[in-house]
Amino acid sequence: MTPSIRQYLVITGNYWAFTLTDGALRMLVVLHFHQLGYSPLEIALLFIFYEFFGVVTNLVGGYLGARMGLNRTMNIGLFLQIVALGMLTVPASMLIVPWVMAAQALSGIAKDLNKMSAKSGIKLLVPDAEQGKLYKWVAILTGSKNTLKGVGFFLGGVLLMAAGFTGAVIIMAVALGLVWLLSLFLLKEELGKSKAKPKFSEILSKSRAINVLSAARMFLFGARDVWFVVALPVYLHTVFGWDFWKVGGFMATWIIGYGFIQTIAPRITGNMEGKQPAVLWAAALALMPAAIAVGLMAGWPSQVVVIGGLLLFGVLFAINSSLHSYLIVSYARGDGVSLDVGFYYMSNAAGRLLGTILSGWIYQAYGLEACLWISSGLVAMAALLSMMLPVRTVPATGMSG
Repeated sequence: MTPSIRQYLVITGNYWAFTLTDGALRMLVVLHFHQLGYSPLEIALLFIFYEFFGVVTNLVGGYLGARMGLNRTMNIGLFLQIVALGMLTVPASMLIVPWVMAAQALSGIAKDLNKMSAKSGIKLLVPDAEQGKLYKWVAILTGSKNTLKGVGFFLGGVLLMAAGFTGAVIIMAVALGLVWLLSLFLLKEELGKSKAKPKFSEILSKSRAINVLSAARMFLFGARDVWFVVALPVYLHTVFGWDFWKVGGFMATWIIGYGFIQTIAPRITGNMEGKQPAVLWAAALALMPAAIAVGLMAGWPSQVVVIGGLLLFGVLFAINSSLHSYLIVSYARGDGVSLDVGFYYMSNAAGRLLGTILSGWIYQAYGLEACLWISSGLVAMAALLSMMLPVRTVPATGMSG
């Protein structure tokens, strides 16, 4: 086993462990506060700081990664998640909304430090000439993360039933603590540390390609979350009459499937000679929310339209997301890679924050159809922006490299 593969496995294992606890923690918080009588919209608002601090963390975290090394930022992310879990082990009387929001804010910082470090680290393990292998490795990391996040949803429910809220949180904190100790010893020192100490002013990317891709990413993830975060779960519960466990199980299954499609995206996109895959796949995705909205407005069977449309949306969105994840790692400079990746994922977090806020507001005021039309418009913006990207051919070797 080569040193680069060993480091890839350590980074991926680290990221997997973190992602499991991240998904489980979200489900634990949702279920626990649902049991306390909070509405779905109120529960969603508990995660606003989680998303907001993702914007800040990605911007500053890229700078820290370039100065300190990605091994340190990844381990700091793990440690902060352990602290966030520890904050939730206080007595039930202290689990008030501001305290939980603070714990979620810390968890959001931890998550984006970990993700930025993992995505940036892969860039440094693959030679520039092996773009096919880079695409494949990024796709596996990205897709497996989302699959495990869905598994984490199930894990959170199981732990809640088996050990209660506090017991579940303690179990996850102890398990993640062991992963953190292993990571301290196994991750290569100085990974991703820039040779030239970057200035803080360099956190804003000077690359046109990265700026355009970042803007497209913001609209892409805003388009997903504008109907997925609040509107869809509430719609499934109130309109379809699904109980909370059915809603949570369906959402978890969707995320697992979405992650699987991401891992095989290189096989689906293949070699698109002379074309810009990001434009083509975004244009296809933009049609899907609009088609669902038209079906609902036309009075077609709502369960068939929404569930079927959501499955197709998931396939197309997964391909778009995987392509974007490859492009940012490919475009990023070799020295100080975390600066570019951090800036890009700052835009990703901004899109999630925008989508989360709009999802609750638009659904409450205008309904699911309005959320879907806005989703379609946001994806169309991502497609238009992608037309400004440099032509990038996805290598056929991505299928076997």
